[in-house]
Amino acid sequence: MLAATATHPPAPGGHAAPGRIKVLIADDSAVVRGLVARWIGEAGFTVVGTAANGRIALEMMARHDPDVVLLDIDMPELDGTQALPLLLAKSPGLQVVMMSTLTTRNADISLKCLALGAVDYLAKPESNRGVTTSDAFRVELIERVRVFGAARARRRGPPPAPAPLPGVPAAPAPLPPRPAAPIALRPRTRTAAPPKVFLIGSSTGGPRAVGEVLEKIGAATLRRLPVLIVQHMPPVFTAVFAEHLGARVGLPSAEGKADEPLQPGRIYVAPGGRHMRLHGGGGREPVIRLDDGPPVNFCRPAVDVLFQDAAALFGAATLSVILTGMGSDGTNGARSLVEAGGAVLAQDEATSTVWGMPGSVAKAGLAQAVLPLGELGPALRNLITGQGA
Repeated sequence: MLAATATHPPAPGGHAAPGRIKVLIADDSAVVRGLVARWIGEAGFTVVGTAANGRIALEMMARHDPDVVLLDIDMPELDGTQALPLLLAKSPGLQVVMMSTLTTRNADISLKCLALGAVDYLAKPESNRGVTTSDAFRVELIERVRVFGAARARRRGPPPAPAPLPGVPAAPAPLPPRPAAPIALRPRTRTAAPPKVFLIGSSTGGPRAVGEVLEKIGAATLRRLPVLIVQHMPPVFTAVFAEHLGARVGLPSAEGKADEPLQPGRIYVAPGGRHMRLHGGGGREPVIRLDDGPPVNFCRPAVDVLFQDAAALFGAATLSVILTGMGSDGTNGARSLVEAGGAVLAQDEATSTVWGMPGSVAKAGLAQAVLPLGELGPALRNLITGQGA
C-alpha cells in the first residue's frame, strides 16, 4: 500500500510531460499548497496549478485539464463543498479527493462529498507543522494521486499516436493487451448453513459502495442477522460513517463497543484506529472485542482480523463481501472463511474505485461470485433469505 516515490522535478511552467499525471491543488494555506506541490513533483507527477480557493481552481480547470484535484473543504470565497459539483460539471470523470482536518464536522462533510461524486477523502493533520512532519499523510496523499491519476488515464484512453515525420517509417502498432486470466469461482455447497452473521470489508471508495449494498439488501432482510463492517477510516470518521449508514438503511448503526453482544438487525462499524474482533463460543454469547494491536496489512482496523475471528466463531454460518479498496486486506480472512465453509462474494473490477482488495480475493479463487456493485445487494439478500446466489 505504500507508494514508491521517484525523484523527477515538475515539468516547467506547470505543463505536464506526456503520460504524466496532472494534479491541481486547492487549499487556502500557502504552506500546505507549497509542501504538497513539492511532494507531488518529487513523486514524478505534475502540478499544473495551485489555488487558494475554489473559484481560482475553477478558473484553472479549462487551461490545465487536471486528472486529480486535491480539494480542501474550508476555503474563502468558494469552499470545497461548493466547488465540487462545479468542478465535476466542467470535467466529468475528474478524480476529486477531499482534504480536511480530523473533526466530526469535516468527517460529515467529507462523506456527503463522496455522495456528490468525490472519489475519496484525506484527513489532514491539524496544524501546518503537523502537515510538515507527517510521513503518513505524505504517503497517503501520494498513493491517492497515483491510484486515481491512473484511473483517470484509463478512462481517457491511450493518447493519439504522433504524426509520422517525412521520410521516417511509422512505428509499428502496439500489440493488443493480453486478455485477463479468467477468475475461478468457488461454488458454495448446497448443504451450507444459513448465515448467522454478515461481514463487509472495504476501503477506498467503500463508503458509497457499502451504503448501496446495504440499501439494496433492505432493512427487512438485514433484521435477520448482525452486520459487521470494517471500512478503512481514521477515528472520528467511522462514527459519522455509522450514523450515515443507519440513516440510509433505517437500522440501528454505531461503532462497535467492547463487550457489546451481537444482535440481529444492528450494524456495527469497526472504530477507526482499533481492530474489531469477536469473542465467544462454548455456549457463551458472541461479543465484540476491541484490539489496539499492531496494524495488519498496514491497516487498523483490518478486515483480516474480523474475518478470521468470524470464521472461528461462526464457521459455515458466515456470509461476507469484499468491496472496493486498495491493497489486499481481507484475502487471508476470506481464506479462513472459505476453509470454514463460509461464503465470500467480491465486487467486480469495472464498478470498483480500486480493484485491490476484491481483486486479490477474486484472483485467489476465494469468491463464490464476483459481481457488479448493483448486483451484489440482491445476490446477498438471496443468500440471507435462503434463495441462493
